Amino acid sequence: MWLYYRFNLSHRDIEDFLAERGITVSRESIRLWCNMFGPRYARRLKRRHQGYGDTLFIDEVFVKIQGKQHYLWRTIDQDGEVVDVFLQTRRDGKAAKRFFRRLLSRLRDEPRKTVTDKLRSYRVARRELIPETIQDSSQYANNRAELSHQPTRVRERGMRRFKSSHQAQCFLAVHSAVYNLFNPGRHLVSAEHYRILRQGAFVSWEKATTG
Repeated sequence: MWLYYRFNLSHRDIEDFLAERGITVSRESIRLWCNMFGPRYARRLKRRHQGYGDTLFIDEVFVKIQGKQHYLWRTIDQDGEVVDVFLQTRRDGKAAKRFFRRLLSRLRDEPRKTVTDKLRSYRVARRELIPETIQDSSQYANNRAELSHQPTRVRERGMRRFKSSHQAQCFLAVHSAVYNLFNPGRHLVSAEHYRILRQGAFVSWEKATTG
């Protein structure tokens, strides 16, 4: 499971990877294990999370599933941690408020600042739910959130598109939790410090997978 969510590998790739090491398991079993245990492990990782920053970068990107357009809403903090991902069929004010309520339920405190593009739906949600929060929608300010969609796009291509909205939501929720754990900003720390952080990530993963 760690291989599937951590790297851009298919179930078939992992089947071959394990076979080379003398472990015989079918790709269907791997798929079922990921579907069954992935959300459980993600919830454990999120419960142990130390908390997010006070500045949120929010963006939405379209995702086509079975010929229908959906919108994947994503929020990251100033450290690049994925706070939440949520798939919806619209991006109007009602959808924005629904997403903001999810965000607030995951945060310990209201954010100090939100950074978005100029979509009017964001202003509606902020005005009704977090009116005291600073809002920044200036040009280029939200590039960080837009770039955060890249790992999702890579996985979407590797999986030959998502097959259903439920499958996409489940996968991306787990993927974001694993991404946060194993991406501590390698370019910002020394090699020695990175190795320490990586070892801590392995310990956290082991605790999450063993209960």
